[in-house]
Amino acid sequence: MQSSTLLALSAQGILPKVDHAIFADTGWEPQAVYDHLDRLEKEIAEPAGIPVHRVSTGNIRNDALDPDHRFASMPLYILNKDGKPGMTRRQCTGEFKIKPIKKKVRELLGYPYPARIPKGAFVEQWVGISTDEFHRAKDADVRYMRNRHPLIVDMDWSRADCVRYLTSLGLADTPPAEWDDVVRFDAAIRQGNARASATGNKLLGQAYLHRSRVPLSEAPIDHVTAAEWAARQEKFENAAGAEEWEQGVVDGCSPWACRGSDTERSQGEFGLSA
Repeated sequence: MQSSTLLALSAQGILPKVDHAIFADTGWEPQAVYDHLDRLEKEIAEPAGIPVHRVSTGNIRNDALDPDHRFASMPLYILNKDGKPGMTRRQCTGEFKIKPIKKKVRELLGYPYPARIPKGAFVEQWVGISTDEFHRAKDADVRYMRNRHPLIVDMDWSRADCVRYLTSLGLADTPPAEWDDVVRFDAAIRQGNARASATGNKLLGQAYLHRSRVPLSEAPIDHVTAAEWAARQEKFENAAGAEEWEQGVVDGCSPWACRGSDTERSQGEFGLSA
């Protein structure tokens, strides 16, 4: 949502034009995500002359179920044998998003791995993080990438602002439809990833995709948490002003302003380089 907003703002000239956009594909996104990306590329990026690079390090679903493949673990909900809840370590963001983005950035700079990047050569990377998840706004951990967060610094926009803007462009609301496949994956991942089990590190408890720690086919997926309810309320409260966005974004910008509980460094799905 936020990354799509950054791309559209740049393409429309509301923010400066970026030179490249990078989409990190985990290999197992909902079809609606790929359809949305196709539209973004054709209707938004191409007319503005912004190339969209699709990068990947594999298929996160297949890798998790392949005992012969080294796998960067995803954050699964664990029910231990003593009945206590837990979570597996999150490594998949680094492996399936940050790693391929860094690789592509090096190529765009003209210094593909293992070439040494000279001092002073860098890209300014726009990261799709909005004001409601400002705590995720981090500096890059390499010198050749300098992170910038325009939704916070330049626009002072929350996720609800991004939703309204994309709605005005006809680019919001692309729900996934691959439910049966996700249910099968949830059942297959019950003992953790296949590689760990094959190497003698079998999960002592049971792993689940849903926080209720029951099979996904039985999970209360319609239950709304307090945080989700608050986000919905913000969206509803702002809906009355949607007409203002039919002609684009209202003028004005804000200085630095201070969603999700993920405290891990995240580059977002898109890396937009200026």
